[in-house]
Amino acid sequence: MTAPTTAPYDPVRAAEARSRAPRRQLRPGPVLAAAFLVLVCAAAAFPGLLAHAPDQVDPAAALRGPGAGHLFGTDELGRDVLARIVYGARPSLLVGAGSTLLAGLAGAAWGLLGALGGRMAGGAAMRAADVLLAFPAILMALLVVAVIGPGTRNAVLAITVALAPGFARVVRVQALVVRGSPYVRAAVNLGLPPVRILTRHIVPNVVAPLLVLATVNVGTAIIAGASLSFLGLGPQPPDPEWGAMLAQARDYLDASWTLALFPGAAITLTVMSATVAGRALQARYEGRDAA
Repeated sequence: MTAPTTAPYDPVRAAEARSRAPRRQLRPGPVLAAAFLVLVCAAAAFPGLLAHAPDQVDPAAALRGPGAGHLFGTDELGRDVLARIVYGARPSLLVGAGSTLLAGLAGAAWGLLGALGGRMAGGAAMRAADVLLAFPAILMALLVVAVIGPGTRNAVLAITVALAPGFARVVRVQALVVRGSPYVRAAVNLGLPPVRILTRHIVPNVVAPLLVLATVNVGTAIIAGASLSFLGLGPQPPDPEWGAMLAQARDYLDASWTLALFPGAAITLTVMSATVAGRALQARYEGRDAA
């Protein structure tokens, strides 16, 4: 769950590349990914429009396979799997998107401190990031949850702590590149206040690629959140959540293997869609063709 190792983003060179690049047609992969993400976001925002009664128990219909009455089948308590997947989109996206947003904000402040905070403050900030990056991110998240306890809020905080150092590294490199740009040096020579240079020149050119990186990392955060939920450290039952549904389904694979198929497919497709959309956005912003 570390940030992709790409070359520092040069806003001037990227703008020139975008101006020279011919107008390209939309590729089907990013379009399908974006459409699926819109569907998932709609399910998270308005689950009642797509399904009803995710906690309605019907023991007589327990462990039924996919059929007309229950499109994705039922679980061990007779609850509709489709309804639980729809209602599970909100906590899954809350953990993934919420932790990515917080990690981006914290990492931006952290990275700017490392780039502009002077030798001692900047060096100390980045040495702290190095220490945290030395641990696998999922292990760091597990350690944080073990200290503060399970739950949705704590899972968001744990993944934020795990992701923030990667964002800080990227922001620091980007800020150093922008600070050395000719227009920033010209602003310094003209005597503009440091705060104005920071807010008008450095921060805008750091935020844009940071948003692209955050889009790519949403999928990573969703996987981390599902992993914590699978271990019982995320949202707690009976609240539906994709990782928790996978954990519950492993005890009933012999009776109904589809019980694990659909929440696993929801996680996989959401992560793939977020990654494809993020990579396409990154390629478009940098003025090159998507791979």
